[in-house]
Amino acid sequence: MKRRLFMVTALGAAAGLPFVRAAASKEFDIRRSDAEWRAMLTPLQYKVMRQEGTERAGSSPLDKVYDAGMYHCRGCDLPVYSSAHKYDSGTGWPSFYKALPEAIETKTDYKMIYPRTECHCRRCGSHFGHIFDDGPKPTGKRHCLNGVSLVFKAA
Repeated sequence: MKRRLFMVTALGAAAGLPFVRAAASKEFDIRRSDAEWRAMLTPLQYKVMRQEGTERAGSSPLDKVYDAGMYHCRGCDLPVYSSAHKYDSGTGWPSFYKALPEAIETKTDYKMIYPRTECHCRRCGSHFGHIFDDGPKPTGKRHCLNGVSLVFKAA
């Protein structure tokens, strides 16, 4: 186990905070072995989608895509976000103020010690990113996502 992950897990456990990976806590409709996931994803996609990592800010071409269409989960092709809900947050990651109904699931993430809301595909468990309370109206939410977890399909 990496030292940072060990330290964060130990600190969270000492504080009585839950530290559970989404894939370990639920049975998903789409299930693949670790070898199958690794075979279908690039190393960065695997790190983000299966290990809850984060791509570098500004590295996703999807950050600047504003064409009409749908964003699908790269892991199972489920439509998860509409371009109608996308906006430029200035963070360097694709951002939306809401997901499609019943497309995502959330959990509390304590990897940075303070609680954050993490979002995943409800069908395959792939990690998309985090949801913050600093977004635009009407929801006030910012779904700050990793572009490598998504596939854009133009309308």
